[in-house]
Amino acid sequence: SPSLVPFNLKGEEYKMMQGLSLRNIDMSITIDNKKIYSDFGEMLFTHFGVSGPIVLSASSYLVKTKNIEQILKEDKVELEIDLKPALSEEKLDARILRDFEEQKNKQFKNSLDKLLPQKLIPVIIEKTNINESKKINEITKQERQKLVNELKHFKISINGTRPIEEAIVTSGGINIKEINPKTMESKLINGLYFAGEIIDVDAYTGGFNLQIAYSTGY
Repeated sequence: SPSLVPFNLKGEEYKMMQGLSLRNIDMSITIDNKKIYSDFGEMLFTHFGVSGPIVLSASSYLVKTKNIEQILKEDKVELEIDLKPALSEEKLDARILRDFEEQKNKQFKNSLDKLLPQKLIPVIIEKTNINESKKINEITKQERQKLVNELKHFKISINGTRPIEEAIVTSGGINIKEINPKTMESKLINGLYFAGEIIDVDAYTGGFNLQIAYSTGY
């Protein structure tokens, strides 16, 4: 099965963010609102969904989850991003207040340039349900809290992985218990040897799979 593979996302909003690279963000995967995986780093929005180092590592974990195909069909899997992990909700609210104070006569849609990449602004506006033409000095505390919440808990539904042809490595293969680790020879058939991805070993992104290939090949 595919491992280290990008995710397909549900809906259309990710298409508005195509080409957007996010750095230094916290990303987690939830199933039925229960966090099963989290990581910090870089990710990329694409024409189909998301990719990038932390997404690929997350996929390695997710594809091994029991009954994952059925769970994905039931729309229970979500990608949650903390866009401002260095700031607590209180500090982020204070930061937004400062920005708003400087731009109190601007419309909401023109007030987020310092806070967010351009491609993310319309999506955040849509998720908060705040009128984009509303003047900053008219935005309520409750609306500001909605904005803080979206920046700290930006959620999109995952509805599957890309096909196995697009996976960097695969999961599954020859059971390691059937291989002599000193020679890589099959314990079942004399003269048959295995190396690399055909063996049932795979790891997160970061050079580990290359090391498996080099070491077993050697």
